[in-house]
Amino acid sequence: MLAAANTALLLILGCYPPRRRRLPARRLVRVVRPLSGRAPNCVHEQRSETHARGRRPGSTGAETETHSSQPPSGSSASERAERNEALRHRSILPPTKPRTHLRDSGDMLARLAAGRRQRLLPLLPRAAPAPAAAYSSSAAAAAHGGVAPASASVLPDTLDRGSDAYARNAAAVAGLLADLRARVSQVLRGGGPEAVRRNASRGKLLPRDRIDRLLDPGASFLELSQLAGSDVYEEALPSAGIITGIGPVHGRLCMFVANDPTTKGGTYYPLTVKKHLRAQEIASECKLPCIYLVDSGGANLPRQAEVFPDRDNFGRIFYNQAKMSSDGIPQIALVLGSCTAGGAYIPAMADESVIVKGNGTIFLAGPPLVKAATGEEISAEDLGGASVHCKVSGVSDHFAQDELHGLEMGRNIVKNLHLAAKGTNIQSSACDYQEPLYDVEELRSIAPADLKQSFDIRSVIARIVDGSEFDEFKKLYGTTLVTGFARICGQPVGIIGNNGILFTESALKGSHFIELCTQRHIPLIFLQNITGFMVGSKSEASGIAKAGAKMVMAVSCAKVPKITIIVGGSFGAGNYGMCGRAYSPSFLFLWPTARISVMGGVQAAGVLAQIEKNNKKRQGVEWTKDDEEAFKAKVTEAYDREGSPYYATARLWDDGVIDPADTRRILSLCLSAAAKPVPEDTKYGVFRM
Repeated sequence: MLAAANTALLLILGCYPPRRRRLPARRLVRVVRPLSGRAPNCVHEQRSETHARGRRPGSTGAETETHSSQPPSGSSASERAERNEALRHRSILPPTKPRTHLRDSGDMLARLAAGRRQRLLPLLPRAAPAPAAAYSSSAAAAAHGGVAPASASVLPDTLDRGSDAYARNAAAVAGLLADLRARVSQVLRGGGPEAVRRNASRGKLLPRDRIDRLLDPGASFLELSQLAGSDVYEEALPSAGIITGIGPVHGRLCMFVANDPTTKGGTYYPLTVKKHLRAQEIASECKLPCIYLVDSGGANLPRQAEVFPDRDNFGRIFYNQAKMSSDGIPQIALVLGSCTAGGAYIPAMADESVIVKGNGTIFLAGPPLVKAATGEEISAEDLGGASVHCKVSGVSDHFAQDELHGLEMGRNIVKNLHLAAKGTNIQSSACDYQEPLYDVEELRSIAPADLKQSFDIRSVIARIVDGSEFDEFKKLYGTTLVTGFARICGQPVGIIGNNGILFTESALKGSHFIELCTQRHIPLIFLQNITGFMVGSKSEASGIAKAGAKMVMAVSCAKVPKITIIVGGSFGAGNYGMCGRAYSPSFLFLWPTARISVMGGVQAAGVLAQIEKNNKKRQGVEWTKDDEEAFKAKVTEAYDREGSPYYATARLWDDGVIDPADTRRILSLCLSAAAKPVPEDTKYGVFRM
């Protein structure tokens, strides 16, 4: 039975070999490579035939699969110096292109293309396109008679690529994407050139490079909230000082939490804590093993009042670790640098931990505080280094000679978890699937930057679902809400998308559809472009508040994975009914065209101006037309600034701003992460009928 289970697992994982090859040398080449003809928008790590992940430079290739905690034989001082020098040069190279959230290796894509297989790979968000799946507008029109596909469930191609509106949208979104990439490029520099050089001089990798060496070769890594912390504090805090994201290790999806020592010494600001807790929330919900790459000075002391005392502050990190461990979710810590004060509890509370000789330290109080408190003078290494905690205290379990050795140990810990056999995070059945009939690149030209322009959400759905097939539910009823069933990389989903304002009928339709999906244990995808619910006497008389409450109840109680993509506007109560952040979606992403606010800036300015005008009148104060216009302009400017996707993502109101063309791939990976081996039954409260 064990052999059969292993065989089934290999069939599901497809491209992952049962045993990783060990080759003699290591070479890392950074290249920018387009994905299936796409414009390059991220760095892809291409590993040559002489590359072996985690291999220490100078290795002969003859070593065994697993590393012991003892120093490797033949590891001389000269070899270590050569290794650290190689690390230093590699670490300070800036990326040639910003890596926006989703990163791939060229090797895996090449293997997929060569294999020409469409088998579902739940750990890979993009499969190789079938030979006939290459998009051609003329071929599609001919195939569908110039009007619609023959199959009733295949969405027709209604996009007018020759229109002025399409050209304007394409140009506007191109500008928005250029801005996104510039922002990402900035945060990828970490704490600046001097901090990066100082980090490299200690033989330490940058946090994203550490994660890369833990991931399976060729696998994708979905980084979360890259732009968190941007322009929030007076000082720069790129990525809120911590890198979080999801990727596979030995075929098992894991949550990574990596401190960035180049940013304020890896200390925890309020947003650093919030981002760490969000990663733990996702890991807890999706049952993902947590890998903590610890290199932090602990809480940021000048901001201790915002970091230390409250429920969802620094201490909640350790509470979450304890709860997840009790739930059987592995907690793994790799101590690659400082681990000071409260931060020392991260490895101390981990199920298994590794500490690196020389750089890794764990102590509740560092040498300066020890001297002040007790008068004892002691070095950091003697106080809380690898030898102390592996040989004497037992705080750490594995002694690593250097960082690469420690990262390889981390991979081996995940390999020995033996969790994949339970089926968690592995799609229960492999199946063939088709790429969308229409070019995913066109997603960049569909949603207009000007929210006053309307568009059909079905054009988005047609470019993210398998074969562009969508079985629409209640198509002729409540037409401002589009609902229906589809598959994304073989995984069944229910999709709810806005095609205008929500009326009573639309809300009732949405509630009905959510009930169907929860009964069938089908994940829900929300595509938000909503100005809110309809207002007015007719709507109130029709029970719009009651219908909206039904939809909010259905969204709140649904126990299936929920993923929200905000493609356009997200205003007022419409945000609630369409599974905004307050309704705990498993993941929530924004397109650069997104706007989030309680209402539009012009509308808010009108309401507030009327209130101010009445106040002035009661006070007997003159308020001229110019005063009113200046007041409105100030309110509108504030709403426009605070409604920006970058204002939202900097404060962790979402999980990141993404390139629209990556939507399908990101949805696929998130669906795999959120898959539940034992579906939960949904229980609803009282619906007001």
